[in-house]
Parts: sequence; structure tokens; C-alpha cells
Amino acid sequence: MRRRAVKLAAIVMAAVMMTACGSSASSSGQAADSTAVSEEKAGEEAAETADAAEETDAADEGAADEAAEAADEAAEAVEEAAEGAEEEAEAGEEDEENYETGDASLDLARNEDNIGDKELLVVSFGTSFNDSRRMTIGAIEAALEEAFPEYSVRRAFTSQIIIDHVKSRDGIAIDNVGEALQRAVDNGVKTLVVQPTHLMNGYEYTDLISEIAQYADAFEHLEIGEPLLTTDADFAAVEDAVVAATAEYDDGETAICFMGHGTEAASNGVYAQMQSLMDADGLSNYYIGTVEASPSVDDVLAAVKAGSYKRVVLRPLMVVAGDHANNDMAGDEEDSWKSIFSEAGYEVTCVLEGLGQIEAIQDLYVEHAAAAVARAEA
Repeated sequence: MRRRAVKLAAIVMAAVMMTACGSSASSSGQAADSTAVSEEKAGEEAAETADAAEETDAADEGAADEAAEAADEAAEAVEEAAEGAEEEAEAGEEDEENYETGDASLDLARNEDNIGDKELLVVSFGTSFNDSRRMTIGAIEAALEEAFPEYSVRRAFTSQIIIDHVKSRDGIAIDNVGEALQRAVDNGVKTLVVQPTHLMNGYEYTDLISEIAQYADAFEHLEIGEPLLTTDADFAAVEDAVVAATAEYDDGETAICFMGHGTEAASNGVYAQMQSLMDADGLSNYYIGTVEASPSVDDVLAAVKAGSYKRVVLRPLMVVAGDHANNDMAGDEEDSWKSIFSEAGYEVTCVLEGLGQIEAIQDLYVEHAAAAVARAEA
């Protein structure tokens, strides 16, 4: 409508100009010829003005349409983000209502200054389950502190979500890796040994090495310990530890099933390697599965069904007994491992204890840290 109005106005203007010029044509033929040329030129200019106005109007409308579309998309994105944040908050509130995770004040955050020349930084993915954090990660840190009294033991988590959740819920500040490294620099640490509590050399461990590498020139000596399952001897030690921890259930009628995390990385092969080791050692009632990769719970269930078991014991093959252990393994939802095995007719017992609670596992981390300390002090 606006384009038509502008064009019509231009045509009317041209007509008025032509009429005005035409009234003066009676003065002389020469003047009439001149006026005719002027009238024709005026008409052309008016038409050009109308076209230009129409093009400008079209461009304005196009830009306005694009701006409106972008605004709509931005509004939708904001709405989706708000809904997502609300869902996360509701999920967090549900978790808090359904689970008593323990007293956060009993756990040491190990984020203080006054570090000294030597630091042993223990890096974990982390957990917001307070009791499990204290009895697993905290126990590993305590074992390392006892083994290396000349080093100040500090903590860092790789999961910022967990760090933020614990801070918001409990008011406990835990350093992420970058903050812990910068704290070491600011405190003038000369020898830094980093011991991760990771189970395997997967994406998390690779990312950790990359982040630490950025500080290679910040310390006189910098070494990184190996994950829990690195050598054949590590696999044998972990096998012995978990078998000893579950010996009370090994009655010939019980399948003992461990739930690992799982990963898309090639390191997911550690689960199959552990299963092969157990099979070779005659531990035919021990099964390994994962919550996010292969073998899946369906694979484990099929293997258990091939036996003649009456009972099933479920235990996490993870350092901590956190969200996966409490929900994916022992939760009441129909897709939890507990529900799946119960539905299949088995009497199910869930053991909510992380690997970090086993003293032999703590000792293995101490061995790995000792190797790193020896390299740092060589």
C-alpha cells in the first residue's frame, strides 16, 4: 500500500508540473518547444523518483522482515533456554528431594593457599554426592597425603557443572583444573605432580593433559600420573580388589555385575579387557557392563540369563557412587539396572560404594603417584 501511494504521488506531481508548464506554452513557439522538453524531462525524473522510492521501500520492507524474523528466532532461543534452565532446576530439586547426599562440611575442599614448593594435585571428574565424594575422592587424597607428607595435596574437578552445583547448594568452593593450576603458580610452587583419579586413558584424561601442557613452563618440575587402568598389572590389581570387595556375595547362585560409565573413545575397551581377565581367571559369575556404551545392560542381562542364577548384585565400576550409581544403576525408574534385573525375576542387591572406597584401589593410585613423583625428583 505504501509503495502504491508513493508512486501515485510522484505521478500526480509530474502531472501538475506538466499542467503548469503547459499553461505557459501560449507565449511563443520556441517557449512551447522548450516547455515540452522540460515537461518530458520532468516526467522522466518523476518516474525515476517513483521507481527509486519503490526500490527503497522494498529494501526497507525486506530489512524489516529480516529483522522481525531474527527477533522471532532470538525470542524462541531465549524461551528454549529458559525452559531448559527451568527443567534443569526442577531436575536438581527432584534430586535433592529424593536423595540425601550427606554433610558437605565433612569433606575437605583442599583449595587453600600456602602450598609451599611441592604440590600433589589430585584431579577428579567429581560428584555432588557429598558422602560418596568424601569416602572415595577424599579417601584417595588422604592416602596420597599420608604417602607423600612433603607434598601439599590439593583438589581439582574437571566437571564445572558439579563444581557449580556444590557451590550453589552447599556453599563449598572446589577449584576447576585451570583455577588449581593458577593457584599453584600464584603460590610459587616449583614441583607440581598431578595425579588423576580417572579410570582410563580416555577423553577426560587427554583433555587434562592438554590443559596442563599450557603450564609446562610455569614450574621447575611437572609430572602427570597414570589413570587407574593402565598396565596389565593394574588390571590384575583392580580385579583382585573388586573380587575381594564382593566375596560375601559369591555363593554360586549370585551374578555379580559391575556398571562402568562407558565412552565413545577407544579406551572403552578396558571393560572388555577386564571381562576377559575375569573369564580367564575362572570368575564366571562376574559381569562387566556400561551405562553409556558397550557392553550395555541388555548385553549383561543376556549373559546372566545364560546362567542359573537366583540373585544379582549390582555395584559401580566407577571411582565414586554418584548420579549414575544412584539413578541409572539403583534407581526406581523402569530403565534402571535394578528395575531391569528385577523385572527379569532376579532378587537384586545394589551396593552403592565407589571403587575409591576400596583400600587396595587407593593404594594403586598411590603407586601411580609415586612413579610420577620419582620422575619429578629425578
